[in-house]
Amino acid sequence: MRVVGAIVRRNLVLFFRDRLNVFFSLLSGLILFFLYTLFLARLQVDGLEQTLPHATRSEIEAFVDSWMLSGIVLLTTVTSGIGAVSVFVDDRSTGRFADFLVAPIRRTHLVLGYLVSSVTVAILMSSVIFALTLVHLGLVRSVWLTPAQIVAALGAMLLCCVAFTTLGSFGASFLKTTGSYSAFSTVVGTVLGFVAGSYIPVGSLPESVASFINALPFAQGAMLLRRPFTEETLVAVTGGDADAATDLSDFYGIDIAVGSAVVPAWVAVAALSAVAVGFSAISAGRIRALLR
Repeated sequence: MRVVGAIVRRNLVLFFRDRLNVFFSLLSGLILFFLYTLFLARLQVDGLEQTLPHATRSEIEAFVDSWMLSGIVLLTTVTSGIGAVSVFVDDRSTGRFADFLVAPIRRTHLVLGYLVSSVTVAILMSSVIFALTLVHLGLVRSVWLTPAQIVAALGAMLLCCVAFTTLGSFGASFLKTTGSYSAFSTVVGTVLGFVAGSYIPVGSLPESVASFINALPFAQGAMLLRRPFTEETLVAVTGGDADAATDLSDFYGIDIAVGSAVVPAWVAVAALSAVAVGFSAISAGRIRALLR
């Protein structure tokens, strides 16, 4: 495992040395934050004030912020992992693979090095954003997640990091140049916010489109993150009204359904676990094939 550790350290150094790559791996989350800060949050708050006249504006703002910040954490789990894969694409485009082929390194160790380093970057970057969101909610909205909620959100975040990084590694394994990688990461970062229901609540979309989005692992990961983030603010904003809480949960993707079938948390966990295991094996196979 020393060889794997050395490869992981080498890939981490290469990633964090490129500050621009680090910035772009966080760009989607930053864009979402500024969009909500500038005008989207106000639109959501104004709409909910009419829907929930008994809730105070501060309660509504706390709910919208908790929903939005969980979306930023989700985006980071995807884009930071894809950003870390740039080391693999760069090695392939510059011909460094030729050096690895003649070096006394097992192909399995090299593959593990790439995958582990990418997942490590995703976890590190997502953890930083996760901590910042907790501080923001606490200081700005006076909403502090309980230890149990933090553990649940962290578990969902770690699962998303592994699942989406391996999925991104599979996509990147088809890329041969840094230019194609840049286009790939840009498209993914742009589209993901809509697919995960972070820019627009999934309840505002047509039912068929919402069902399709909810069937994707991104929406299911978002659901797992939103639940602990919005648990307290949802109760506060609805005044404990179960019907109102159900309607808001469905509209904002805190609870999701595919058609008439509700997606429980354990199904989302199982789906993300399957993505993590399946695409780890597929990505490893793809990388090993490129090293022949």
